[in-house]
Amino acid sequence: MPEDDEGYKPKAKPELNEEEVDQLAKRAIISGRRPAFKRQEWHRYSKLGEGWRRPKGIHSKMKRGLKRRGPVVDIGFRGPAKVRGYHPSGFREVLVHNVDGLESVDPKVEAVRIGGTVGTRKRLEIQDRADDLGIRVLNRMV
Repeated sequence: MPEDDEGYKPKAKPELNEEEVDQLAKRAIISGRRPAFKRQEWHRYSKLGEGWRRPKGIHSKMKRGLKRRGPVVDIGFRGPAKVRGYHPSGFREVLVHNVDGLESVDPKVEAVRIGGTVGTRKRLEIQDRADDLGIRVLNRMV
């Protein structure tokens, strides 16, 4: 690393046990194999988006699972339960809306996501306090 970058600080990394690291790697593999679940007849009508909606018609071929009809969301496509809901970095996410919300965060295993309704001034205050406490902010404002 260049020595002239005095302001550079590497991002905090979570403290994970071997099982969690293994499960995160498995989740990445599973996510790569997971199909893109698309709405029934998304290609037929432009007013229908591609976003998933469960087929509910009584004669629906997709609901019955016939070939060439696209995959249907099923419990078998879920990721490992141990790391479900973790951020890809390995942290558990905690949503905060004010500076006081940072006090209950464990910086070793949790990272902070600042709420979308928080304004710029309070967002910068939260970021400064998080830096003091050594907490990683996932949606940092530069």
